[in-house]
Amino acid sequence: MTLANQSEAGRASRDRGADADECLQGLVRSASIEATPRQIFAAEDLPQLLPAGTPVYVPFLPGGQFDDTLAACRRLLEQGMQAVPHLPARMMESQGQLDDWLAQLQESGVDRLLLIAGDRDSVAGPFPDTLAVLESHVLSRFRFHGLGVAAHPEGHPRADRAALTRALRIKQEYARTTGTHLWVVTQFTFDAQIVIDWLQGLGALLEQVPVYIGLAGPTRMKTLLSYAAQCGVGASSRMLLRRPGSARLLRAWSPDEMVQSLVRYCLDNPETLLKGIHLFPFGGLRQSAQWIQEHRRPLEDPRRQANGFPVQ
Repeated sequence: MTLANQSEAGRASRDRGADADECLQGLVRSASIEATPRQIFAAEDLPQLLPAGTPVYVPFLPGGQFDDTLAACRRLLEQGMQAVPHLPARMMESQGQLDDWLAQLQESGVDRLLLIAGDRDSVAGPFPDTLAVLESHVLSRFRFHGLGVAAHPEGHPRADRAALTRALRIKQEYARTTGTHLWVVTQFTFDAQIVIDWLQGLGALLEQVPVYIGLAGPTRMKTLLSYAAQCGVGASSRMLLRRPGSARLLRAWSPDEMVQSLVRYCLDNPETLLKGIHLFPFGGLRQSAQWIQEHRRPLEDPRRQANGFPVQ
């Protein structure tokens, strides 16, 4: 190789490195995180743990109480975060209950929701799935400007891939006709290739709908595999244990390798819908928040974007 060619190769390598760093910052700055009401109230220093405007998703766990979700959302908003409560369709006992919950969330200042089916085998009321909620048009009576929907790159135990694809198409059409800002957030997985194949398979299905990939935050592997079994993330967790160095991985998990793979994918596919990551803090809220801090440089412009929304 000539000196000129070596120089050109060096510049290309530096340029790609700079592009990779910029891409990484884009994914991390757009990061959201999940936190239960208990974690939210236990974190007295939340504004020091998370950047202002971070979207914090509040799950509605089996046996949970709506009052806890509402109080957690209010606390998040008071502390400068963006509250994104889960709205579990299968747990709604009546349309009246859904109306009441939405009214209280709107009054509290919440302006976005994550619509999910909910982890419940039986259906408590008239909404067996998220499509039933959309078909009721109840959301149109409220001023929620953002609606997140879930996706499952590894599949879902209650629906085949064709049904999942059809549901995403219907949700996109609902957002288009109602003027709702829609985004997709995925279940966590441990295998970047599963995520990449799923993203590639979307094709033009979602058009301009942003996608946020779910990742497990830093935690012990034993804890992580326990959550994976509960959440139906089997394929990538089994493969993770078969990988070289699995004995090391049994001691701890970090999302670093997954994120690096996603960065490479974004560089090779600049038109990708992948816009950020969503952390599941199985190892504790503080550990995942510290991971965000360690990987995120401050913005020159303090006005940051959260799931496509300017911070209020």
